[in-house]
Amino acid sequence: MGGLHPEGGRFRPLKLRGRNTGNIREPIVLAGVLKGMDRTEIEEVLSLADARLEEDPGAGLAGLGFWQAVDSVKRSPELVEEFADRIGRIDREAFQRWAMLTVPIGVGTMIAELLTLGGLGLVALAYYTATPWNGFFLLAGMGVVLTATHGLAHLLVGRLVGIRFTHWFIGTRIRPQPGVKTDYATYLATPPARRAWMHASGAIFSKIVPFALIPAGLIAGVESWAIWMLVIPGVFSILTDLVWSTRFSDWKKFNRERRYITG
Repeated sequence: MGGLHPEGGRFRPLKLRGRNTGNIREPIVLAGVLKGMDRTEIEEVLSLADARLEEDPGAGLAGLGFWQAVDSVKRSPELVEEFADRIGRIDREAFQRWAMLTVPIGVGTMIAELLTLGGLGLVALAYYTATPWNGFFLLAGMGVVLTATHGLAHLLVGRLVGIRFTHWFIGTRIRPQPGVKTDYATYLATPPARRAWMHASGAIFSKIVPFALIPAGLIAGVESWAIWMLVIPGVFSILTDLVWSTRFSDWKKFNRERRYITG
């Protein structure tokens, strides 16, 4: 949840050439080996992004080389100091256009915390109901806690390492994945190892929750099928991380930020 869009493309603009499209000069980005941009190229890309967002209320950042510029900034503390606030502002404006639903961070956090408490309440009901209902309450509680705490884990670890957040959100209709939106200026100013662990925190916590509830289920005396229904999503979550998340989600971002660690 380090930013608005995946930044994992390993490419660079070989040369910032452009073509005129109305009042906005769009760069032609050619595939190649990542080398990064210099200060002048970064400035040009950010100016193009500012112009596009100002002139077209429905425009995004695609095709401008914005995330290649961000990649280059991440590699230099001096460039971070110079460009972080500007990149954060552009990212925030584009995010507001991209997300299907946004909620202010304080309101969203309160809702997530209430959902977590509600999920734990369902787990507690498993101690006071007979089978098979105690198993259903346990599994329902797990589902609610699992959903609510993934984002809270990102939020907690991020704040501990110095990253601020602006919104909870649901992505697009095609990919309606919920998440928490970083303030990208503070994200860039945070050391890459800490950024990486912020991304990993949600995935790690999601693996812990199902297995942590197994003792609760055993104490509550749920039937064996309910225990297996805790084990299965836990194992499935690990497998999806190995197959999917390392290419598309939290672990991909973890690996991406680890590449910026020097020394």
